[in-house]
Amino acid sequence: MFLSDNIKVFSGSSNPALAAKICKYLGVPAGGAKIEQFPDGEKIIKCEDDVRGKDCFVVQSGCTPVDENIVEMLIFIDCLRRASATRITVVIPYFGYARQDRKDEGRVPITAKLVSNLIRTAGADRILAMDLHAAQLQGFFDIPVDHLFAEPVLTKHFKNKKLENLTIVSPDVGNIKRAARYVNNLNGDLAIIHKRRISANVVQACEIIGNVEGRNVLMCDDIISTAGTICTAAKIVKERGAKQVFVGATHGILCGAAVERIAEAPIDELVVTDTVPLNEDAKKLKNLKILTVSEILGEAIKRIHRNESISSMFN
Repeated sequence: MFLSDNIKVFSGSSNPALAAKICKYLGVPAGGAKIEQFPDGEKIIKCEDDVRGKDCFVVQSGCTPVDENIVEMLIFIDCLRRASATRITVVIPYFGYARQDRKDEGRVPITAKLVSNLIRTAGADRILAMDLHAAQLQGFFDIPVDHLFAEPVLTKHFKNKKLENLTIVSPDVGNIKRAARYVNNLNGDLAIIHKRRISANVVQACEIIGNVEGRNVLMCDDIISTAGTICTAAKIVKERGAKQVFVGATHGILCGAAVERIAEAPIDELVVTDTVPLNEDAKKLKNLKILTVSEILGEAIKRIHRNESISSMFN
């Protein structure tokens, strides 16, 4: 594809492999930048390409180490702003701190709003995000946000498997809308698991609404963190007579005891995307499949650069 010389795509330290795939899709070289640390741990970033008057994109996920990657993102934005970039778009495949999006009890922060304010203050002109934890997070930003979804990538994968007698199971009540979209796209039935959260990392599944006996089950979520919810859900549908259990997620954070739980759970295949790099233990999971979202992100970057529609990508 032909893109003007006016575009520059840079990668932070969080996910250089994904950034490289995006550049390959766009047919542009990765922007030159030197990312180093002072002896005391402070980050220093030097842009090695001339960006004066350029349309710049910075690819950086808010994954582990979360605080370090977010601060690096802010420094990168400031670097490009002070180098006179015409427009700075922050490409955030995974938006860290998104789960703290409201005050659900007293004396707690709203970190999603805090981070959005920091990004804007640093000098970003727009955001390109993938599967925010909640759609209303777009309203936390005072700059334009293009919100992408990994569902087309996951849906295509499971369509190709030609699963019969398929039931889409929502692992919790809050995920019903997402499950309903997969029902429409994959022509399956819908079931819902009602759960009770005991603490931040302990979940108890209580009941399943719908039929899974003798059926292939697919559970999809936006994020798998400690895997407590999804593994508990897999066990309960298997106990209720499910044949095969497939799990899909956009962001495979897989922290804490996630790898051990998944290895022990009755999950036939776990499918995640490359919005965040997986740790070495996670890569050893035999039932793991990694899909790339580089083409979706690359296409969105191309359309932003050309001032074309993003929403038409999902029509």
